[in-house]
Amino acid sequence: MALLEGRVALVTGAGRGLGRAHALALAAEGAHVVVNDIGVTGDGHHSDDAVGVAATVVAEIVEAGGSAVADTSDISDWAGAERAVATAIEAFGDLDVVVNNAGFLRDRAIVTMTEDDWDSVIRVHLKGHFAVTHWAAIHWRNAHKAGIERPRSLISTASTSGLFANPGQANYGAAKSGIASLSQIAAQELARYGVISNCIVPGARTRLTLAAPGLPEIMEPTPGHFDQWDPANAAPLVVLLASPDCRVNGETFSIMGGMVQRMHPWATGEIVESAGPWTVASLDAALRSMIDCE
Repeated sequence: MALLEGRVALVTGAGRGLGRAHALALAAEGAHVVVNDIGVTGDGHHSDDAVGVAATVVAEIVEAGGSAVADTSDISDWAGAERAVATAIEAFGDLDVVVNNAGFLRDRAIVTMTEDDWDSVIRVHLKGHFAVTHWAAIHWRNAHKAGIERPRSLISTASTSGLFANPGQANYGAAKSGIASLSQIAAQELARYGVISNCIVPGARTRLTLAAPGLPEIMEPTPGHFDQWDPANAAPLVVLLASPDCRVNGETFSIMGGMVQRMHPWATGEIVESAGPWTVASLDAALRSMIDCE
């Protein structure tokens, strides 16, 4: 039997890139998949292809013998996120797996970033992750209270920009850092309902990464060699974290090509102490000693 036979999965931003690869892999392992995508451009502007991109992936899944439906709800909208979750339940009777993946970029330096650049990116990434998680969690809590015990999986998508800071991406980095923390909080809060929550940090060739200067040349595949930037490389990790027997919880994994690395959250560092109240001068000297900035 396939690893995910009978599982119901919702994948946001599944019309292209990483989301598409996740959806195809989940379906290949037997999951019923809701392919969510509103078909926006790489910087979040609406296009006329909302139905097209989601429907195309659904057609690929069905042609391969899988089960899928398209959903074009805007998951960054509170009601839209609710509709996306409802689509899964109405189409397949339940929801077992959520893969939060949707997003776009509007890279700017802090001094040139507009309010809309900030709000739009925070909205689609951080609010979009939370809104879908919120409505899925309500369904899982209600099912648990009704005596329905099923293993559930929540998979979120962060970025090295959020974990290590990348100039020019204050909006995106802040959102992705928040997502990593949200994933860990969800792991603690939702475990009582049989939910595991984990976060992935994928490195892959997508239309977003290809828009960055210099990256298209680095990510160009070499014929006859392992394509380390193929978005499909991250899909086995998503399938594993979505499997009913997976008990990994509250973790963040970086994955690129054939490399998977466990990421640790913020860790404590050196301490300076004073026997009495600090003065500005004594604290200045202590901090200089601590961070070696003499």
